[in-house]
Amino acid sequence: MLCRAVRLKTRFDKRKSVEIMAFEHWGYTFEGAWPNPNNLEPRPGVYVIWCRTGTTWSVLDAGESQDVKTAVLSHPRSEEWKKKCAGQMFFAATYTPSLEQAGRKEIEQKIRQISHPTCG
Repeated sequence: MLCRAVRLKTRFDKRKSVEIMAFEHWGYTFEGAWPNPNNLEPRPGVYVIWCRTGTTWSVLDAGESQDVKTAVLSHPRSEEWKKKCAGQMFFAATYTPSLEQAGRKEIEQKIRQISHPTCG
């Protein structure tokens, strides 16, 4: 995955503070990539589903949603992701609270044009 890691940040929720991983790719800062999609947040944004096989990372899918976590957890192509990934899947998102769907779609399309996801 050709990207630049950024400093760990601290996110606060009602129960605890959580350190999160973040990286920059395609001109956006993504939180993740996590092996568990439950680490995604139920906020507006653009998500990327990765497959890591050895040291090689590839994009399985990308999408946008008003609720990233729910979209990924209930995605109709999730079984296809599992079939296409010979390694381990990872999940990441860039959150875009100030963008409407059209703006999120624009980011999604940019990622799809550059990365050529194997699913979707």
